[in-house]
Parts: sequence; structure tokens; C-alpha cells
Amino acid sequence: MDQFTINLLFVGASFALYIGIAIWARAGSTSEFYAAGRGVHPVTNGMATAADWMSAASFISMAGLIAFTGYDNSTFLMGWTGGYVLLALLLAPYLRKFGKYTVSEFIGDRFYSQTARVVAVICLIVASVTYVIGQMTGVGVAFGRFLEVSNTSGLLIGACVVFAYAVFGGMKGVTYTQVAQYCVLITAYTIPAIFISLQLTGTPVPALGLFSDTASGEPLLTKLDAIVTELGFAEYTAHHSNTLNMVLFTLSLMIGTAGLPHVIMRFFTVPKVSDARWSAGWTLVFIALLYLTAPAVGAMARLNITDMMWPNGGIDGGAVSVEAIDTDPRYDWMKTWQKTGLLDWEDKNGDGKIQYYNDANADMQAIAEEKGWVGNELTKFNRDILVLANPEIANLPGWVIGLVAAGGLAAALSTAAGLLLAISSAVSHDLVKGAINPQISEKGELLAARIAMAVAILVATYLGLNPPGFAAQTVALAFGLAAASIFPALMMGIFSTRINNTGAVAGMLAGLVVTLVYIFLHKGWLFIPGTNSFTDADPLLGPIKSTSFGAIGAMINFAVAYVVAGMTKETPQEIKDLVESVRIPRGAGAAQNK
Repeated sequence: MDQFTINLLFVGASFALYIGIAIWARAGSTSEFYAAGRGVHPVTNGMATAADWMSAASFISMAGLIAFTGYDNSTFLMGWTGGYVLLALLLAPYLRKFGKYTVSEFIGDRFYSQTARVVAVICLIVASVTYVIGQMTGVGVAFGRFLEVSNTSGLLIGACVVFAYAVFGGMKGVTYTQVAQYCVLITAYTIPAIFISLQLTGTPVPALGLFSDTASGEPLLTKLDAIVTELGFAEYTAHHSNTLNMVLFTLSLMIGTAGLPHVIMRFFTVPKVSDARWSAGWTLVFIALLYLTAPAVGAMARLNITDMMWPNGGIDGGAVSVEAIDTDPRYDWMKTWQKTGLLDWEDKNGDGKIQYYNDANADMQAIAEEKGWVGNELTKFNRDILVLANPEIANLPGWVIGLVAAGGLAAALSTAAGLLLAISSAVSHDLVKGAINPQISEKGELLAARIAMAVAILVATYLGLNPPGFAAQTVALAFGLAAASIFPALMMGIFSTRINNTGAVAGMLAGLVVTLVYIFLHKGWLFIPGTNSFTDADPLLGPIKSTSFGAIGAMINFAVAYVVAGMTKETPQEIKDLVESVRIPRGAGAAQNK
């Protein structure tokens, strides 16, 4: 059986499962559409949240960014995992105790303002649509490779699949679909990692294999450092980027995580406040299974790729020949990925070999001139393909490749569905019913939600054709927007009675607008290529990249909210009482001196 058929079997079976579950758990009421009837078990919800959380950025893109940058991109791991802890401790239990369906509804009621609710909807939609662009980018990469079509065709096919099961299932259908998707994606991620760790180090646990010795007796990371520096690249385990930007980026990911509406919504689906806490704990366990493996996947893949491009022991042994790429079965993965337009090479100097090195390094330029090279000949290697290509690079069995295909698609589709549900809930429940037509029927509200979701899919698909970066980079922009707009409002809404409606609205608008403008200045207005004035290689504010600005946007949000609140009317007493009732456990009383 050929690889294409195997891929179709794995992907087809997983899709049949997802769509079947969505039909079985089809939402028939607004409660089921928005919060799955509030009847989801904490373990089930933890698994669904983990699938919602571990998007295409985590499964497909993160290990690729770590592989080609090394230590500096460990910020993705620290920011996302640390942010989830913030969410679990500071927000989830209190929001569940408040008892509403959506984040915007909480903000509207807490800040006793329809305007605050509408502004929250706008912030949510901007952050979520940006996030969906990253997911659709991952969908296009995965579908393009495993259906052996162009990246554009893969993106359009993926959009149709998302539409099929997200629009009709609602939160109830999406929850149980995401449980299945988690099982698929974690299996697909860990099995190849175990195989590759055994191949390189003899250690079956990838996280331990990362710090083990290779067959030659040399530590894996030491060997990798030696190989990449020989080719003119930065040392893999060293810190090279600006420390201030690194700190701001990590902080932006952390507080952006805690402000992501599609993850927060998951805690509205459990029966009790204590269940929200248990859900958060279980989610962290399920997330850790992938996040502890990702650094090893990145490092081992980088070592395998470099060995394949220099199969005879580095520069002195000679680069891989064009003939080998064309005839050796070990290199079939390169020709397959070339069809997607995400991988390419060119024999620039006509010597019959493909030299892969850092041609921007001055020392390597001198070596290249001496050897007759005229530039890096691995002309394109999209970081988003690494995890999906990893089993092929390591020459693993065809069923493992098919499993990874299903896992990559599960990761992208699960988060896309959660985000689209957050968008549709904000539009139908908070905007249409909450602000425009409070008398709308339940049937009309469900229709509005599904129309909003369909429109969001179309917008995300269009923007996904020309994304502002790799999947994880685009997602980082979304985290920055959530950090600058939603997180401060939630924190102040729960822990401060001083912030009134005017302060909250001013803060959200200030954080969102400043951050969005900074991103557009670097990534193009409305992400249209060629309309940017700066780049992340040469940022507007010194070392601060667009992906790191969310932390500064959050500071602006907090500052503006407190200043404006101090200059305007005090928060009504009934709202202060509401905040106290949410924050203080039922039955708690003052300490007694006996």
C-alpha cells in the first residue's frame, strides 16, 4: 500500500470520527451550543481544553521554530505553559462562579455597561480571528502535504471540514470532538518522537533523550552545537537574542494565554466551581505530555536534517548530491514536500550538490568562496513542515507518517473550532442578543451564531492564504492582542472594585488600538503584504518586536483604566458587592480571636 493511500485511511477515519461525534452531540439549545449544557466531567473537559489549547502552533509550528533557532525560542514553551498556570489560578474558578456563558458577558455585567460588553466583543473578535489565521495556515500545510496538493488547495479543503463539524455541533459537539482529537494528536506526536529518540540515543523517553549521548558517545546537544556552528549558524544552546525582547515576549504569551476567550469558555462547561479547578489541573497534565516532548523533537529533527544534507560527516565530507535526492528513497520526503511549495532547493553553482549553510555569515562566505559555492542551496524550508516531515526524515514506517498526518490536522482543527465558537458566541450572544435585539428567539440566536461562525471561517481562510508569519508567529500576535485588551479587563474585574465602566472601556480600547497599530506597522495594515513600515528585524521601538508588544499594551491598558477610573464616578456599591461575592468563597468569614 502506498503512502498516499495510508494517509487517506488515517485522515479519513479520524474525520469520520469527528463528524460522527458532532452529529451525535449536535447542539439543540443555546445552553448546549455555548456551554455544552454545563454537564462536562472535569477530566473530559481537561482533555478537550488541552486539545483546544494545543493548536497548530503547538503541534506543527513550535518544534520547527525551536529547531531552527534553538534556546531563544524556548520562550514559546515558557510563555504558553506559564500562562496556562495563570489562567488556572487567577481566572478560571472566578469566571465559572460568575456563571455566564461568555467572557464578554462577564465584562458587560461586571462593568455594568453595554458599551464595555461591545468593546469586549470587538477585542475578542480581533484576537480570535488573528489566532484562526495561524490555525488555517497549519491546516493548509497539513492538508497540502498529505493530500499531495498545493498549500492553497489544502487550506480550502480544511476550511470546508471545519465548517462541517464546528457550525452544527456547537460547544457540546466540539467538546467531545476535541476529546477524540486530543487522543489522536498526542499519540501522533509522541510515537514518532519515541522512535527518533531510540534511533539517535537509545532512550525511549524523548525528554530524557535530549540530554543523552548519541551512538558515537557524544551528548546530543553537544553534537548539534558542533554541526550547526560548523555551517555558520548560531550555537543551538546559547542565548543570542535581545534579553528585554525575550522577557516581554514571554510575558506577552503568558498573559495572552490567560486572556484567550476560547480557552476560558471551556471552564463554563463544567457543573461546579470546584470542577473548574480540577479541569485546570487535568488540562495541565495533558498539555505537559506534548510540551515536555517538543524541545526533543526540535533538536533531533535539526540534527537529522543536517545529517541528511551533509551525509558524509560535515563540510569536509561533502554535501548531498542532486542525484541522491532524485534516486535515494531516503530523500523521497524532499520531493513530496517540494510539491506543496514549502520546500525547495537549487544547484546554484552547477556542481551537482546541494550545499546547506548560513550564507549570511561572513566566515562562511569566505569558506564558500574558497570551495566555489555561491550561496545556500536549500533555498526554502518552511518551519511549519518540520514536525509533519519528521517521520519521513527519520525513515519511519508508513503508518507512523499517516498517524502524524491525522494528528497535525486534529491539532489545527480542534483549536480552529474552539476559536470559531468563541467568535460566534460573542457575535450572537453578546452583540446580537445582548446589544442589538434582546428579544431574539433561541432559534434565531443559534442561527446568528452559525452565520457568524461561517463568516469567520471565510475571513480566516482568506487571510490564511497570505499569513503574516509561520503558524506559531501568527498565533503569538493573537496572544499579544489578547494580553493587551482582554486579560487586564478580566483581572481588574475580578480583583479590583475601584475600576468602573469608563475606566475599563478606556483601558481596553487603549491597549487594543496601540498594540494593533504596532503590529500593523510591522506586519502590514490588515496583514496585507508590502504595507508595513518596519520589520521585526528592524523594529520601531529598539529591540521590541511586534510579537512582544502585547505586554506593553497590557501595561497601557492597566494604566489608562486606573487613571480614567480615578477621574470619574466611583463603582456602584452593588457592583462592589458582586465582585466580593465572586472572589470570596461562600461561607468564608472574618478570623476570630479566641
